[in-house]
Amino acid sequence: MNTGDMFNRPEGLKGLVAYDPDGEKIGGVEQVYLDDASGRPEWVTVKTGLFGTKESFVPLAGARRDGDALHVGYAKSMVKDAPRLDAEEHLGVDQERELYRHYGVNGHHTTNPGPGGAAGSVDVPGNATGTDVHARYGKDEDALVRSEERLHVGTENQEVGRARLRKVVVTEDVTTTVPVSHEEVRVVREPIREGDRARADIGEAESEVTLHAERPVVRKEAVPVERVRLETEKVTEQREVSDTVRKEQIQYDDATGKDERRRGEGRGDRRR
Repeated sequence: MNTGDMFNRPEGLKGLVAYDPDGEKIGGVEQVYLDDASGRPEWVTVKTGLFGTKESFVPLAGARRDGDALHVGYAKSMVKDAPRLDAEEHLGVDQERELYRHYGVNGHHTTNPGPGGAAGSVDVPGNATGTDVHARYGKDEDALVRSEERLHVGTENQEVGRARLRKVVVTEDVTTTVPVSHEEVRVVREPIREGDRARADIGEAESEVTLHAERPVVRKEAVPVERVRLETEKVTEQREVSDTVRKEQIQYDDATGKDERRRGEGRGDRRR
């Protein structure tokens, strides 16, 4: 947020963390003081201690906002040593003068505390008109903040297991049929016709032929038949998630002494 936005939205200053020019954390912004004439924020109070109700005034002159950080133009030691006031007391004229002297600036004083701020009123450096500056956005010390837990459900990826792909060798019996042939002997008789030249010998003789037959022969070869791989597929299903959340209840005693309970903003509650 730039400086212009900071002055246009003074309510956004409360709750920021103030830092000095060296980047050292000073403390949280508690109250914002506005110029009655211009309506611009001129001063803030910063709580510098861990305990107690005192707050230190810091000028907004030269300050800038960066996110949740408010960078002021004064060192942390100067702010811690600045005049502080109790949350319930008014700022008097003498205290105003002391505040101006501490930061080495000139300003105008008001003789009466302003009606708009719990800590009174104070003029700011460079305020030529001398108009009052009132705390418009003070912290309500008497209020209780009711909190409750909200359930935020999301998903995260976790490794649930591994799938492996491997190949092994197994043996199976394969039976197939193959045609085979063989030669057989048969006797063929042919009569000799007239004119055929054939020698007539009477005596013993023999003749032979070679027989052939086919036999099954087995040969093995390895051939690729398919590719096998693993793939993952995302499957979405609905699952119920249950958990316990805590809530704060506001209880108070009314004028009759009867204990009343309120959860959130109910009957008799009013937002400001």
